[in-house]
Amino acid sequence: MRFLNDITPPYDLTYSDVFMVPSRSDIGSRLTVDLSAHDGTGTTIPVVVANMTAVAGRRMAETVARRGGLTVIPQDIPIDVVANVIEWVKGRDLIHDTPITLTPHDTVGDALNLLPKRSHGAVIVVDWDNRPIGVVTEADCQGVDMFTQLSQVMTESPQTLPQGVDPQTAFGALHEGRHRLAPVVDGEGRLVGILTRTGALRATLYQPAVDPSGRLRVAAAVGINGDVAAKAKELLDAGADTLVVDTAHGHQEKMLAALVAVRALAPGVPIVAGNVVTAAGVRDLVEAGADIVKVGVGPGAMCTTRMMTGVGRPQFSAVLECAAEARRLNRHIWADGGVRHPRDVALALAAGASNVMIGSWFAGTYESPGDTRTSADGRKYKENYGMASARAVRLRTAEDTPFERARKALFEEGISTSRMYLDPVRPSVEDQIDEIVAGLRSACTYAGAASLAEFHERAVVGVQSSSGYTEGMPLHQSW
Repeated sequence: MRFLNDITPPYDLTYSDVFMVPSRSDIGSRLTVDLSAHDGTGTTIPVVVANMTAVAGRRMAETVARRGGLTVIPQDIPIDVVANVIEWVKGRDLIHDTPITLTPHDTVGDALNLLPKRSHGAVIVVDWDNRPIGVVTEADCQGVDMFTQLSQVMTESPQTLPQGVDPQTAFGALHEGRHRLAPVVDGEGRLVGILTRTGALRATLYQPAVDPSGRLRVAAAVGINGDVAAKAKELLDAGADTLVVDTAHGHQEKMLAALVAVRALAPGVPIVAGNVVTAAGVRDLVEAGADIVKVGVGPGAMCTTRMMTGVGRPQFSAVLECAAEARRLNRHIWADGGVRHPRDVALALAAGASNVMIGSWFAGTYESPGDTRTSADGRKYKENYGMASARAVRLRTAEDTPFERARKALFEEGISTSRMYLDPVRPSVEDQIDEIVAGLRSACTYAGAASLAEFHERAVVGVQSSSGYTEGMPLHQSW
């Protein structure tokens, strides 16, 4: 990447401060652009879901890995639960989604509670042998008493698809039958999944992130306190494909000691560590054993670090400097935080990141762990909170004495509760990924780049005023 007219700005920059200049291009179609990251994590799109408790769970991990990204399971979850999540994700199918199931005797209220858990928007009604006998959608439940049994509202004898069906064939069958979705069944007619027309299309556009055994990939995080090596070994034994050694201030002695201990395990998977915002931080973490360094202090939507402490750095400049140092050391960086729009993802990659971590942006989706709630004005939302907030600290210190928990709760550097509204047009994380990938592919074609490595090499970036940023915003009504 180079700056327009080769002028180096005299101050640090955020994503909003910069823009990319189009260059001569021979890329015929944006679909030919290779978005695979080459940092050892196996992602086929450069998207990593941040290890935030309100964002990263098993539904998120399954869905994002199926589309080529990676989810980091948070460090404040008990190891036995993390092991179960990893095993569950690795048992999911590469094409069809996991169904929501109920019996004919369950109620409309039961169905309405479960429907927001999955973006496919359907409950499959099964018999005692797990064979699909009906389908219930939210439309079927409208205006119906909550205690009505599903047998009274379901669409009976639904069209089914055979397990292992080709996505294009599945789309054709659904289109011909004028169905939005269908249960997927095995050779004995038992339910194994669900596939929508959109899901079939996505299966032809995305390549799942899979491990050497062909199973979906999932990462897990560990903190820097306690017996870090023992915790890391448990995560490795559970099957984590990437280890993330994580703390807010990564450039400290405890992090370096933790990295040395984890590297001594010879884990055989990439070790990610952070967070830092300087070349010196990257250099020290790499020397201690990191393969990938996480970059970002204070840019997250739930983070109050900069307002509380004055510490941090504008994210674009932090990524640019840290990525240059990582390349010199033959390592990689993840840009962690500060992305609000697809353009920000593209700019982080132009600056040299191999993957971009996203947290709060994905909190307001069907796949995040929280329950969907409805505000007074009828808008659906989920609760989100920062990982340095008092709420997160309480979760991480559950085994401390009441006195120690009370002491730690006095110091908060994050928002403990925030409403992340679901986009009514794009309520699923897959919808958000579609938007990100579409923008990124187009950005690559504007730069004349067929891969992320070429994108970083060819990108030309300029600095703009706040008016320049505002000029680029679309108008949804006349001025």
